[in-house]
Amino acid sequence: MEQVDLTNCDREPIHLLGKIQSFGFLVAVTPDWFISHVSDNVSGFLPFAPEEMLGKHSLDFIPAQSVHAIRNRLQFLQPRRGVEVLYDLKLEGVDDHFDVSIHALETNIILEFEPARSLEGESNDTANVRNAIDRMAELPDVNSIYSQAVRFIKMITGFDRVMLYKFATDGSGEVVAEAKRHGMEPFLNLRYPATDIPKQARALYLENPIRLIADVHEDGAPVLHLDKAETDVPIDLSGSRLRSVSPIHLEYLRNMGVGASMSISVILHGELWGLIACHHNSPLVPGMRARNCALLFGQMLSLVLQSRLAEEERSKDARVAQLTTEISRALTSNSSSPQLLRSSAEAFCEVLQADGFSVVQEDIILNSGKTPDEDGILALCEEVNKLPGNEVFATNHIAALVGGWDGGPGVAAGVLAIPISRSPRDYILFYREELERKVKWAGNPEKPVTYGPNGARLTPRKSFETWQVTVREQSTDWTAGDLRVASQLRIMLLEVVLRMADEAGRQRKVANEKQELLIAELNHRVRNILGLVRGLISQSNSGTDTTAEFVRKLDSRVQSLARAHDQITRHNWSPASFSGLIETEAESYLLDKKDRVIISGPQILLTPPAFSALALVMHEMITNSAKYGAISDQHGTVEIGLTINDDDGLDIAWRDVGGPPVKPPQRRGFGSTIIERTVPFELKGEAAIDYPSEGVQASFRIPKEFVILGEADFVAPEKKGRTDIQKIDAPQAVLIVEDNLIIAMDAEDIFRGLGTEEVSVVATVDAAYEEIDSRERPFDFALLDINLGSETSYGIASRLLEMNVPFAFASGYGEDVDGPKELMEVFRISKPYDKDTITSLFQTAT
Repeated sequence: MEQVDLTNCDREPIHLLGKIQSFGFLVAVTPDWFISHVSDNVSGFLPFAPEEMLGKHSLDFIPAQSVHAIRNRLQFLQPRRGVEVLYDLKLEGVDDHFDVSIHALETNIILEFEPARSLEGESNDTANVRNAIDRMAELPDVNSIYSQAVRFIKMITGFDRVMLYKFATDGSGEVVAEAKRHGMEPFLNLRYPATDIPKQARALYLENPIRLIADVHEDGAPVLHLDKAETDVPIDLSGSRLRSVSPIHLEYLRNMGVGASMSISVILHGELWGLIACHHNSPLVPGMRARNCALLFGQMLSLVLQSRLAEEERSKDARVAQLTTEISRALTSNSSSPQLLRSSAEAFCEVLQADGFSVVQEDIILNSGKTPDEDGILALCEEVNKLPGNEVFATNHIAALVGGWDGGPGVAAGVLAIPISRSPRDYILFYREELERKVKWAGNPEKPVTYGPNGARLTPRKSFETWQVTVREQSTDWTAGDLRVASQLRIMLLEVVLRMADEAGRQRKVANEKQELLIAELNHRVRNILGLVRGLISQSNSGTDTTAEFVRKLDSRVQSLARAHDQITRHNWSPASFSGLIETEAESYLLDKKDRVIISGPQILLTPPAFSALALVMHEMITNSAKYGAISDQHGTVEIGLTINDDDGLDIAWRDVGGPPVKPPQRRGFGSTIIERTVPFELKGEAAIDYPSEGVQASFRIPKEFVILGEADFVAPEKKGRTDIQKIDAPQAVLIVEDNLIIAMDAEDIFRGLGTEEVSVVATVDAAYEEIDSRERPFDFALLDINLGSETSYGIASRLLEMNVPFAFASGYGEDVDGPKELMEVFRISKPYDKDTITSLFQTAT
């Protein structure tokens, strides 16, 4: 009988199970497009039996137009390299449309079809990913990025629990961030043994970075082969999105109480760094579009994390370059070789966050900080000498390397050993002291081997109760960055320090040249890293600005549009004053310089399309004048003249007066495009701008259909909603009902910033009722978006009113929206809103 141990899971051929999950069906074709494989469940989707399809040409079942689209996608594929997707394909015999995932093997093309999901709300998924990544790039630390990532995935996929699972050097994993449905047991900070994810599963996570298990109680549909004699050799499903699941893993998930799961790989520098793990209490099939958006987010998250780690590496590289220079300068002295080694180790000790070090050279041992005794140092060197190669070595557990090790309480539990001679005998040893800590495992990591229903294999553990272990005799881990710094130190010592110290007289000139060469190489490597990061940033940004500059400009333009939108909606989407537009822009951007913008001419009202278009144009003009034109100094002014032309349209004449000399711009940016092309493109009008030295001059002609001549602004109707509502304290438990992902995340951040401990975010009426009914204690406050797609939140509001829970409405339609009579006095805010607006609700909520 085969011996049963933890390696049995590693040897299970999970890519050769010969089955797929039944939420879709599989068709495999040969290079000449004859069907060689088909899943047994195909008749549940198409009016054809598997036997009718096997051996037939694909055009008998897939229309020529769909085959053409699939062939086009194949141009981007290589065998076992990636997956392509197509949406809304037509197949023969049915009216339904299908989404298809395509990948290639050496001898087959694999087509995996799923019923096309509803497109409602999915058109903004890519924009949501982009916005979420932009926000994460600005977060101050990686923990904030972790938290934002799991919240985003939970919102776009609908899973009950989403975790970010980071792998440790020993293969185990820790949950570093979690977003979960209220009332679920937290898994945050729990560790899972390396055996929970076998080696071959980790390899598949690299090849196929998104994996959905829709129903853990399903056995799967067999994949049938044309040649009955070959059915004993299942088709390779390594790249399959529908691939069925190992019975051991299904039992593992059932033991956890999971109904469905999904994972998204986080890959850094080609290595599996971690997983975004999603769990649901019942079966769940997110659409292919939603899954691909989640996959895109995972790929972008990988880039963000890779960039952050690169920033840390650059900081270390800069410090290493500085230390290298300082040490090299010190070599002009007549110090002995051990002393030079000691000074080098002292300089690098802080960078490596070591508690002490030893320099071991021939019969000399020099110590500093917390170190073992001499016998312990020699025993450690003896064990390191036995290791293959002559490379930098690190361990956080010396006791596992040196038998009978006793570094003393709290002293030298971990070591980083740097060979400093051609033969392995001399070292610089950096030490880290013991860090006793308590690790919480999700169940016993040392589970006993037992036989189960799957035969002579391990039975997945049934207990996931927290198993706390006290870790002793170990230090903090040495990171890949620490090893890289140590390698750089070794190179410098071998190629510069030792050679110069041994040949201090006759070889001084040669050693100086070596020193300069290594420093130049180090600087070259640092510049390469900087160039790589700069390239990533430039590819992520459509312009030439830095990320901060891009965000600032984008925010400025969005706020300009928001201000214009507020003015239009304040008048029930009626024409609004051009003068009011200029005054609002001047107040928002110029502050105390606002009076230097002078408007002359009749009172003009603009229709909403013209008002929004000119808001962006005038924002760019005012911004440029404040930066480079008349308003950039102490005396200049901007004169804006308004006249009605012979065609009853509006002529706008802009002049910068009394400012510094003007030069034409050297390049055309996005702002110039807005100024010159918005009016002609959107309003079919005219725009021109000149740059005489005395000041910028611009003219805009607005067609008459967008212009109304008026004596004054329209008067906005009286706002609805109460203003004398009783004051409440800042809430500790808040319900947010909002169907826009980014707005919901912003609102959650605002409430948490105000001290709210518990924030529940939902996007539908049913989910809101479920949150309300599942609580033992009512919410302290609720913020309700009125319009939730095809439904409204008025029913939720009535329920909260009965429960005497304070709440307020938020709406993109402004404050003047009609509603049920009993809710007309509920306070309302318009979007976009900010922290100050939310704070005001605590004094004005009903």
